[in-house]
Amino acid sequence: MNGLSRLLICVAAVMGACGVMLAAGAAHLPDATRLAAASTMLLFHAPAAIATIAVADRAVIHAKFGITAAAGFVIAASLFAGDLVLRQYAGHGLFPMAAPTGGTLLILSWLVLAVAAMWPRR
Repeated sequence: MNGLSRLLICVAAVMGACGVMLAAGAAHLPDATRLAAASTMLLFHAPAAIATIAVADRAVIHAKFGITAAAGFVIAASLFAGDLVLRQYAGHGLFPMAAPTGGTLLILSWLVLAVAAMWPRR
């Protein structure tokens, strides 16, 4: 396993921890629907990134496309969740269209994973 894969797993693990913390905040704070949505994105995509790296490392899928998909999961879920959390606590987002950009990148990352599964391995 290379350094990028290890870094992505580390960041995905932090995403999972943040997802749990945001879920707790959403359960205890009034009007925290943004936190719940942010938590969901992190908690779904952290294990997706880790699993994608694992199957790429074992050559079950095309490795480069797999790592690209995993990186997309990490970046996009963090962007999406970060924008929602900032809106909840600061009253403004990261930048205009940050959450939709993250959501679009998540969709693309899932499609890249599909390509990685179907691309012939050498």
